[in-house]
Amino acid sequence: MTGTAPVSSAVRPAEAAPGPGHRTVTLPTAGEARAAVHAEAASPLGASHPRQEGPPDWRLVGPAVSVWAAAAVAPGFGPGRVLAVAGAVVALGAVLIGLRRGLALAAAAALFCGAAGAGAAVLKEADARRGPLPGLARARATAEAEITVTGDPFEVRPHVLGAVKAPRTVVIPAVARKVGRTRIRTPVTVFAQGATADAWLRLVPSTRVVVNARLAPPNTLQARGSPRITAGPSAVQGIAARLRAGLRTAATPLPQDARALLPGLVVGDTSAVTPELKNAFKATDLAHLTAVSGANLTIILVLLIGPAGMASLAERRGLAAALGLPLRWTAFLGVGLTVAFVLVCRPGPSVLRAAACGLITLLAIATGRRRSLLPALLTAVIGLVLYDPDLARSYGFALSVLATGSLLTLAPRWSQALRARGVRPRLAEALATAAAAQAVCGPVIVLLSARLSLVAVPCNLLAEPAVGAATVIGFAAMAAAPFALPVAQVLAWTAGWPTLWIAAVARHGAALPGADIRWPGGWPGAALLVVVTVAAVVCGRRIVGVARRPWAVVVGALVLLLWVVRPVPLPLPASGWPPTGWRMAMCDVGQGDALVLAAGPGTAVVVDTGPDPVLADRCLRRLRVTAIPLLILTHFHADHVDGLLGVLRGRRVGAIETTVLAEPAPQAAQVRREAVAARIPLVQAAAGEQRRLGPLEWRVLWPPPTADDLPDDGPNDSSVALLVRTGGLTLLLMGDLEPPAQEELLTTVPDLPRVDVLKVAHHGSAYQDPALLARLHPRLALISVGAGNPYGHPAVRTVGELRALGAVVLRTDTDGPVAVAGDGPAGLRPVVAGHGGI
Repeated sequence: MTGTAPVSSAVRPAEAAPGPGHRTVTLPTAGEARAAVHAEAASPLGASHPRQEGPPDWRLVGPAVSVWAAAAVAPGFGPGRVLAVAGAVVALGAVLIGLRRGLALAAAAALFCGAAGAGAAVLKEADARRGPLPGLARARATAEAEITVTGDPFEVRPHVLGAVKAPRTVVIPAVARKVGRTRIRTPVTVFAQGATADAWLRLVPSTRVVVNARLAPPNTLQARGSPRITAGPSAVQGIAARLRAGLRTAATPLPQDARALLPGLVVGDTSAVTPELKNAFKATDLAHLTAVSGANLTIILVLLIGPAGMASLAERRGLAAALGLPLRWTAFLGVGLTVAFVLVCRPGPSVLRAAACGLITLLAIATGRRRSLLPALLTAVIGLVLYDPDLARSYGFALSVLATGSLLTLAPRWSQALRARGVRPRLAEALATAAAAQAVCGPVIVLLSARLSLVAVPCNLLAEPAVGAATVIGFAAMAAAPFALPVAQVLAWTAGWPTLWIAAVARHGAALPGADIRWPGGWPGAALLVVVTVAAVVCGRRIVGVARRPWAVVVGALVLLLWVVRPVPLPLPASGWPPTGWRMAMCDVGQGDALVLAAGPGTAVVVDTGPDPVLADRCLRRLRVTAIPLLILTHFHADHVDGLLGVLRGRRVGAIETTVLAEPAPQAAQVRREAVAARIPLVQAAAGEQRRLGPLEWRVLWPPPTADDLPDDGPNDSSVALLVRTGGLTLLLMGDLEPPAQEELLTTVPDLPRVDVLKVAHHGSAYQDPALLARLHPRLALISVGAGNPYGHPAVRTVGELRALGAVVLRTDTDGPVAVAGDGPAGLRPVVAGHGGI
């Protein structure tokens, strides 16, 4: 028998002298062979590691994108057109299948998924239009309806209607089961206001109630009276409700931020989170922590299996390994935890999406088989969109999928690149994860808010270590609450410390003057950000090459730090607003007043706060105001004081000065509470008071010392009126004074001068005293007013009278924020920012 005998890899053959036509071949040793195999292995642990990574499998991207896009746009085209196009698409897909080629089959799969997504969206839209309810809604009829609550009722933030807040409003997601005697199944949204709001707020999903309501498009019910419960919640939903309530009870003794935030971190219950804290989380891009997300489930499962990279190895850790549970039982227990998570956090589509994404994320880390897990994510997208087509138009769903996708694709490569350049593995993974998520989610955030956060990545890095501890201990507190409330309170107290850290990161990050920058909104802004991000990634190697030089890293870090912290006011030449040397600014806060008087670098006297804390805070950030020695609230109407928390956020406020009439009582009490909470003294203004601060000098002209001396018992005529002098300019700020007080002002202040700038009273309403306007004879008249307000402000007659006196009239509803600059009457210069300015 002839042949070649096998050569043992363990023995090196003897070398022989080369003969004619021969050459020496040296075979590798066994160690060298194993080293070569390990070097070529995909896993950093070598060829013997049971899980080998490969490149991501993108084959399901086309079907996932097509089903998503089709479900998003189909409802806008009508069922007839959609079904016709879907039929043509299916036919084309069948033709492509017949070609039996790889690319054709992939295209056919995408077409079939698109047709399925469009069909699912059209069918769900048809459900909403079926039955008598849409017709009754168009007629705005009143009817008795039986509904089933499908989600947690929630209270919307009361908005300001002119001088007062709108009544409390509770929103209840539901399905209408019966209208009159007709049985239906139509998704509806119920609104409840006033005294019955608390009764609606206590309802648990799956509860059946009968409500008398006025119907309105699109399938909304304005409840009249309290709900009449006909069937209580299911056993599962009842248990979930008791667990959630137990967590809230256990957290009650904690400080305010921890008490409000802990249920949000654990089960997404943000009912107690204040608007101020919500805005801080949004400004730092930490809002995902308070929503039900896959991260919550991942943290719990990591506690079960230990370090994820060792989950499938003999050296695995975690509670399951400590208890000696085999892998099969560990998997069953993981599934049980997932089911419990879905039940406690409500089994709605958003929670199911969170569970799916959480399991996929954990599996990706645990197995390292990202090649097979990207298709798993895309399969989850397809299934969830077909299950609930409304998810295709949900920004939350998009952010969740994009963040998970970035973890499976971009983050591993970026982490590996950082490790190759000497960054420690854990830090490299944290940086890569945060940066990848921010890169892919940034365009969606721009669509929502037209801004970019410069502190998102560092704030996420600072908060991340505390999230796991707060979530795990919080879940333990929730589980213990029904059986041993004292134990649950101890656990909640323990979880409160990392929770307070997360809240502090959000608050301090949001308070930084350069925390975020404005960015073009809408789809053009999102597209621009995509282009910028792609350009940054393409140029990444050069950037990393420069970053190897220590001086470049230090300079870059210092520039970014100075921009964000801004220890001194930095000029913004690109925007031109606020102008250099500005004296006064009128913020655009909608239908309300918020004025800022410059008193030095970073320092200002603020007069009123407007109705919205976000808009007030944004204006002061734009003006780089960090210190407010005096905040003057002209009167207690909501459109002048409800933005108070936005003014206080991250700023030093010396005192708050108010009027002599504490009406309306609810708004006055709210101001007192917020001042006490911030430890800011309250004082009252009275006519004759004179003050000076830096370049500012002002005199209080109104109100009289006591409320009994007011000409009217209304809050408007109690407004604080100020005569201000700064930089040689004379300004009169009139609050909301109406003709009775204006007439008395004219007679009680005989030395009332002509003014350079007049803040027109009461948003330019028709109620003005012509004699006072003629006496003042302003050169510039400023009107703070909201676009499309229902009061007709400013009145055409008032604007006409001012212009007849030779005044230039500027108004925030058409001109945006306005700043006044210059020295002396000859140098008076108004500068408008336009609606892109703030």
